[in-house]
Amino acid sequence: MTLPQLPAETFRTSELDQLPDRDTEETAEWRASLDAVIERAGPERAVYLLRRVHEHAARVGLALPRLVSTDYLNTIPTAAQQAFPGDLSMETRITALNRWNAAVMVSRGSRLGLGGHISTYASAAWLYEVGFQHFFRGKDQDGSGDQLYIQGHASPGIYARVFLEGRLSEQQLNGFRREADGHGLPSYPHPRRLPWLWEFPTVSMGLGPLAAIYQARFNRYLHNRGIKDTSGSRVWAFLGDGEMDEPESTAALTLAAREGLDNLVFVVNCNLQRLDGPVRPNSKIVQELEARFRGAGWNVVKALWGQAWDTVWQRDTDGAVVRRLDELPDAQLQTYAARDAAYIRAHFFTGEKLSAVAAGLTDGQLIDLFADSRGGHEPLKVHAAYRAAVEHRGQPTVVLAQTIKGHTLGPEFQSRNANHQMKKLTMEQFRHLRDTLRLPIPDSALRGDEAPFWHPGEDSDEARYLRERRAALGGPVPVRRVVPRALTRFSPSPFRALEKGSSKQEIATTMALIRLVKDLMRDKDTGHRWVPIVPDEARTFGMESLFPTAGIYSPDGQTYEPVDIDQLLHYREARNGQLIDEGITEAGSMAEFTAAATSYATHGEPMIPFYIFYAMFGFQRTGDQLWALADQMGRGFVVGATAGRTTMTGEGLQHADGHSHLLASTNPAAVSYDPAFAYEIAVIVEDGLRRMYGPQAEDVFYYLTVYNEPKQQPPMPQGPAVREGIVRGIYRFRPAESPDAAARLQLLASGTAIHWALEAQELLRSHWDVHADVWSVTSWTELRRDAMRADEARLRGEDLTPYVTRALAGAPGPVLAVSDWMRQVPDQISQWVEQDYASLGTDGFGLSDTRDAVRRYFHVSAESIVLAALDRLAREGAVPAGTVALARERYGRQAGPVR
Repeated sequence: MTLPQLPAETFRTSELDQLPDRDTEETAEWRASLDAVIERAGPERAVYLLRRVHEHAARVGLALPRLVSTDYLNTIPTAAQQAFPGDLSMETRITALNRWNAAVMVSRGSRLGLGGHISTYASAAWLYEVGFQHFFRGKDQDGSGDQLYIQGHASPGIYARVFLEGRLSEQQLNGFRREADGHGLPSYPHPRRLPWLWEFPTVSMGLGPLAAIYQARFNRYLHNRGIKDTSGSRVWAFLGDGEMDEPESTAALTLAAREGLDNLVFVVNCNLQRLDGPVRPNSKIVQELEARFRGAGWNVVKALWGQAWDTVWQRDTDGAVVRRLDELPDAQLQTYAARDAAYIRAHFFTGEKLSAVAAGLTDGQLIDLFADSRGGHEPLKVHAAYRAAVEHRGQPTVVLAQTIKGHTLGPEFQSRNANHQMKKLTMEQFRHLRDTLRLPIPDSALRGDEAPFWHPGEDSDEARYLRERRAALGGPVPVRRVVPRALTRFSPSPFRALEKGSSKQEIATTMALIRLVKDLMRDKDTGHRWVPIVPDEARTFGMESLFPTAGIYSPDGQTYEPVDIDQLLHYREARNGQLIDEGITEAGSMAEFTAAATSYATHGEPMIPFYIFYAMFGFQRTGDQLWALADQMGRGFVVGATAGRTTMTGEGLQHADGHSHLLASTNPAAVSYDPAFAYEIAVIVEDGLRRMYGPQAEDVFYYLTVYNEPKQQPPMPQGPAVREGIVRGIYRFRPAESPDAAARLQLLASGTAIHWALEAQELLRSHWDVHADVWSVTSWTELRRDAMRADEARLRGEDLTPYVTRALAGAPGPVLAVSDWMRQVPDQISQWVEQDYASLGTDGFGLSDTRDAVRRYFHVSAESIVLAALDRLAREGAVPAGTVALARERYGRQAGPVR
């Protein structure tokens, strides 16, 4: 046969052209065959054949690159679906009841101005219900079950189901978004607000998918280290297609694929709408997500169309409908769901081939295709997709389920751009919903201002079926359970070692803390429960000694010989490794920390996560995740290393942290400390272990800042007041040499600033005959919180004095506070200090220079402290008025430039 002569540019070069071809004639014949198909049958036929060949190659095991995008069709055809394993009629009635009660709940709340969301659950109802009835494992069998990350805006539907189960009362449903009296329901999945039900907070969009990936990974970590058999646990994350625009949503996709997390399933509700309109008005979000997930190495299952489309596929003999769907932008597909049959015939089924397909369909069938028959609304399609996900091995799976936002709520809601802001139904709309769902609610119940909640009764067939299904799957979900399991057997020797000081050796507080943790990890009773986490800075923080001893966690172990194998502190990965070195991802590290910090509830296994990072990149960079950690009631140690604005002098503006303690003070669950000495660290960590892991465990986490400035670490001063003061937030470290001197002063300092204060104390004494007490403030924030509790107690008629007020009571002279933080940090306690109060701090942007130069720049050097102290004393008349000018002349540049 004669083959077409194509221009030379048709055959562009590729990477394969660099390799020798052992049979150029055979290669030419294959190319010529493809050219012939293009000429005789058209490019569509050529594409079809190539895709079928590509699929066949994959099935027979050939290692070809995977297609990143496939046609806009279901992954699992109807012929490949297995029979539905449940009572479909019964499950349809249960789903209808959940839809109804969710709509009633939100409508009632909205009439009080409380808001709520109806349309999200309306689109996703079957995505959840099929999982609840057939896939989601409860905790009754192994204490772990499956972990469910519920889409936040779908919470009313979950509450409705829990109500049907008998775990929530009608009174509680009526208290949706009415929590002030302590008996209502939170708007979204908030574990801290409803701790027996919700496990994971998800409504801060993007954090749920990231957290789910690291939860699945931490499940494997527990299993591979022999701490808990989590082989039966699966993580399900329910997400919106609009939410996938958040960078955190897709930040760790490659991690999940690289580690083969086939215990993870993403279910993306592709209703094609975000809060204000279409997700991708001019393109296709499903195809974009498919390409992104496939490219990252995930298994992708698409459930796009319902069974009504089977007739269309049978009529579409040359693929015209498929090509039309492939090219159709999402905004137009959304429009078809809200239009009549005439519009659909005129705008979708255009041209001879498509018109022929539509000719055999009634108007009702055409409307049903676009307004109802989506894969995410049909339990058989959803079940087939979920079954494929759980049976798949070696990869995580994403199910892309197409739905309609506001489905079943009526034409005013369904597929409308504004439906996210539409909060309530009229009584006429409730009647329409009742008829659509075929619920046995009489007209007499649909009069007045409020539609009723509807429960068929605890002994009804629906309630019994629901309970039986959950019993078969291991109990109710979602559910959060905490079985008390105290950790009390910590060896005291590591703490006592730090309390002895470092003698003449200079060590930074960062190194002191690392030494403490390494010693605690050797404890035979609790050492294995420590989970050290670091974002690719282990050597910076002196943690490289953990590489060969604890090992770096890797599910693949170590499949190579490390370049430093001949060194003592060589790089060692291990399947049961304890150290988690996440790479350069603070967000990923924080997600891992959260999974470990909540293991006591998720798996009944209390773990002690220890996450250390550059201080600037904690509360500033991942503050939203730290807030979610508080909501999830995580426990552990978060450590901002190389802290302060003047200790990271070579790193410049973005690494110089002077504000994290201010940010941390806004998080009610963060117990924040800025220790100055190694022995303070020992006392704080020991107290933290008691509070978070003892018999009366508290739902808090500890935030410590430590410094990279080597100093001689003194031994811990004697006396019980010191230990109490360290924990409460303040104690007198070094009293004035002459307590009866005429000119007296109180210097308060935290962290590395204690050394400037001590130097200033000596300068004041030797140069100006001013005597100061130096106080170590371990926590400005805890002092403030104690004082606020005292204020509240006084309003109740109790006589309670703040700890800081009592500590400083009677201390002579003004108070001058200094830290390596913004002045707002020490200013937190000013209103509870009876003396004249002033502060020094490092307000402004950081900069690069020597430590001494930067401290002069910020006016926190020892000389600057002296100058500020004399100024306060001069105002009180305790020193002559000219003293300040003399001091300024004496110290000159050492006191810092005028900024």
